[in-house]
Amino acid sequence: MSDTAPPSGQQDIAALAKGGRTNFLGFLLRLLARIPFLIIASRLYGAPAMGRFASALVMVEFAGMLATLGQKRGLAQRLAESDQLPANTVWDALLLATGLSLGMGAVIYAVPESMYPSGNFTMADRLLVLSIPGLALGDLALAALAYRFDVATTVRARSVVEPWTISIAAGVFFLVWPASGLSLAYLLSVWAATGVALFALVRSYGLPKAWQPRPGLLWQIAKRNIPLAGADAVEWGTRKLDVFILRFFVGEAPLGIYYFAQQFASLPQKLKTSFEPVLGPVITRSVKDKDYAAIAKQVCQVGFWITAAQVGIAMALGIPGEGLMGLGGPEFVAGTAALVFLLVAEVVASKAVVSEAALVYLARIRNLWVSLATIAFQAVLTIGLIILARNAGLGPMYVAAAAALALALSLGLASMVKSRMLARILGQSISNWRWGLAWAVIPAAVLGVGVTWLPEWAEMALGIPAILGIYCYMLWVRSFGPEDRVLFRKQQAV
Repeated sequence: MSDTAPPSGQQDIAALAKGGRTNFLGFLLRLLARIPFLIIASRLYGAPAMGRFASALVMVEFAGMLATLGQKRGLAQRLAESDQLPANTVWDALLLATGLSLGMGAVIYAVPESMYPSGNFTMADRLLVLSIPGLALGDLALAALAYRFDVATTVRARSVVEPWTISIAAGVFFLVWPASGLSLAYLLSVWAATGVALFALVRSYGLPKAWQPRPGLLWQIAKRNIPLAGADAVEWGTRKLDVFILRFFVGEAPLGIYYFAQQFASLPQKLKTSFEPVLGPVITRSVKDKDYAAIAKQVCQVGFWITAAQVGIAMALGIPGEGLMGLGGPEFVAGTAALVFLLVAEVVASKAVVSEAALVYLARIRNLWVSLATIAFQAVLTIGLIILARNAGLGPMYVAAAAALALALSLGLASMVKSRMLARILGQSISNWRWGLAWAVIPAAVLGVGVTWLPEWAEMALGIPAILGIYCYMLWVRSFGPEDRVLFRKQQAV
């Protein structure tokens, strides 16, 4: 079978399942590696330093995402359609991203207050902008590898190299440069992960041949990808708008506690978004064949897998949330409500994400307008709930929880609208929820409530594995059907 021949439906599901298995392993590795960093950052650097760090990351990561110009998903379509050497197509994308990232990095460096509104920063903190090219190039390299169903490199880069590098570097820099240790550790971790991704990219695609920069072609790519870039910017923005707005309403310490909670809540998001590079190439092939029934099947299958995983993770992290937040210190426990709302947001967002994976190819402009309306609604709702909480005389962490609640409500609305829009386009029903999940949710929830009566250490060490254990067992025996179990079976090479 040639590389451009569309695989059968069974091969598509097998490819998605393989990516899912690998990414679930990556999720577990990322969870194990993220905890040391959060403990080091909270216990050594403190909540105010984490708040400043979170404030800067909003700008840096937004610029890194914009610099890809939607090519994380658009690259799959270009590789499927282009007749030129695949390596040349990839290098066109890398060159465009490099130019954009350097330009945006220069602007942010010149206006450091965009990262640190309080004006509290060092010269070393400004060097955080050097991570922008690393973020963009790493994302595109991993997207190109995922087009060839190489998800293992994503796990190595994002779930092993990056989190362990930032954890170790944060500890070392605290001893030698504590004022800017978090920023320098992050910069080092980004480029370490990007180095792994670029090395694997060259091994897979080779170096370009007879390639030279073509400004005209790059401009055409940029224009074509504007709707994708807009959708990416809005989808990313919905996850960071809360932090961006909170910078102006709460102090550095409450923002640091919120960031601590967000890091745990964003772990399920990594599990979800890591399916996108695998789902993209599969959907683009079905779009090319106008096989709308296959697209609906792929979206629903991946959507159910993601939802099932996220519900279990949300219960395992949310029910013993006080113990989890207590890892950062006693003052961090006040962020438990924000953690719960953020975990709920990840669960309700799953339908929007998998629907958008198809909409970006089938209805780019309409999807972009819905995304813009979503983030506008979220901005208004976030500011409204924050002001309401402040006027009610509530503390800063309740104000932060109001921002998390606004995120959950906004993503829930977006999920409903985007799934219905995709269903109309495909003429197929789109759903990622099955009532069979209740067989797993109810006993896990009952067990979870019981473990909250245990001491904090037991709540963490025994409660989280017990909740996940009973949930996964019931999921397997009562909720999963034969196609769902493909996720856990190794497929024969095709």
